[in-house]
Amino acid sequence: MGTVILVRHGRTAANARGILAGRSPGVALEATGRAQTERMAERLAAVPLVRVVSSPLERCRETSRAILARQQDAPGLSIERGITECDYGDWQGRPLSELARESLWAQVQRNPASVVFPGGESMAGMQARAVAAIRRHDEALTAQHGPGAVWAAVSHGDLIKSILADALGMHLDLFQRIYVGPASVSIVRYGTGHPEVLVTNTDAGDLSWLGRSTPQTDAPVGGGADTH
Repeated sequence: MGTVILVRHGRTAANARGILAGRSPGVALEATGRAQTERMAERLAAVPLVRVVSSPLERCRETSRAILARQQDAPGLSIERGITECDYGDWQGRPLSELARESLWAQVQRNPASVVFPGGESMAGMQARAVAAIRRHDEALTAQHGPGAVWAAVSHGDLIKSILADALGMHLDLFQRIYVGPASVSIVRYGTGHPEVLVTNTDAGDLSWLGRSTPQTDAPVGGGADTH
């Protein structure tokens, strides 16, 4: 089984201004986002990553470059369209305060599994492609590097929330209960059985245990021994 570190990109000016950036070009990290990213990359420096897989959007590429700069063995970077931002269609580039007055807004918050953004994609389709991409990379990297492989996927808030919901066995309609902050780290371990969600939305703390932990094929009765 492999272990994926799900990293949300650092804060952008669009985040700070309350704009739904979506797939708009040229959305880069701002000063606070760069500082967040530096701290996150320092945390990940203690983890020997076998690969960094990034959304193609600039804010994720920039976040990925910061991670790679602190890795001792230069794991390399893959660009994966399957974990790019949701296609918000006509909502892209608009203020969240304005979108909150749209009739669709309540549905996005309460029943996202049924939402299709006007001129864009469905949230269910977003989750399906994201989970498929993560599982595909995890399977390939585990086959190449062994069951102890640890890798990072750098993506976006809604994407990561949907991946975590899938790993937790939650219906997509409940995924708004998960919070994923800028430059946060969440960790999922996949295996032959169900996924294990090790941490969510962390922005501090030692991660060196990831390089020492021993994967188990399933959770023993009673929880088992602490492996990290």
